[in-house]
Amino acid sequence: MNLRTGGAEELPPEDLPSCLQAVGVELLEQLFDQAQDVAFFVKDVRGRYVAVNQSLVERHGLQHKVDVLGKRPSDIGPGDFGRIPAQQDADVLRTGTALVDHLELQWYRPHEPVWCLTTKLPIRDAADAVTGLVGFSKDVRVAVEPEEIPLEFARALEEFERDLSEAVTPAWLAQRSSLSPQRLARLTKRLHGLTPGQFITKTRIAAASRLLRETDRSIAEIAMACGFYDHSAFARAFRSATGFTPTAFRKQ
Repeated sequence: MNLRTGGAEELPPEDLPSCLQAVGVELLEQLFDQAQDVAFFVKDVRGRYVAVNQSLVERHGLQHKVDVLGKRPSDIGPGDFGRIPAQQDADVLRTGTALVDHLELQWYRPHEPVWCLTTKLPIRDAADAVTGLVGFSKDVRVAVEPEEIPLEFARALEEFERDLSEAVTPAWLAQRSSLSPQRLARLTKRLHGLTPGQFITKTRIAAASRLLRETDRSIAEIAMACGFYDHSAFARAFRSATGFTPTAFRKQ
């Protein structure tokens, strides 16, 4: 199989065949080219793209797949926007441990934010050695009709969003919604594509990012307003979700 590098660093053939053969990469690439809400990728043992779909290319403000192939996320994404996914790749490749449904804020370049659930799985050869990884980031955008949302659940969400400083947990949300934890989990997955915990985190981080963009309030004030009572915990959660510290995000 010919590797399209578009002038990028050449990939040694011994790094690639096992991972390419393992996933039927050309067929997967064609399949995911039809999914505009998904960024799909296959990477070699060094974390370089060997296959991507067109959606991933366009999210980085590029036009052609050859602009991406043979490169790492840190080569095409500025700052932490490229460093964070590259570090995720390195961890998966080093440990062989999958990253599953990691909630994070990404961008359609240059400045359209979108929440995604990212999954990265290690690719192994016959000797069980990690030879690459395959994964995707799926946009969290679920269209639902208003009548699909139970009234008690809608009221609980309104109460939560009205005062994010409250210590809201999945158990709190289930109680306020008059739902069992199991039904709440099914409902948030259906309506938002997220677990209850992920939904709560997304709501808090989304509010914090909006306040960082639109107000001059201090980071400590924003953390408290969004339910983070420890500044360092807020910084860690915000960076895990967005790839930026609150200060760096505000400067963006």
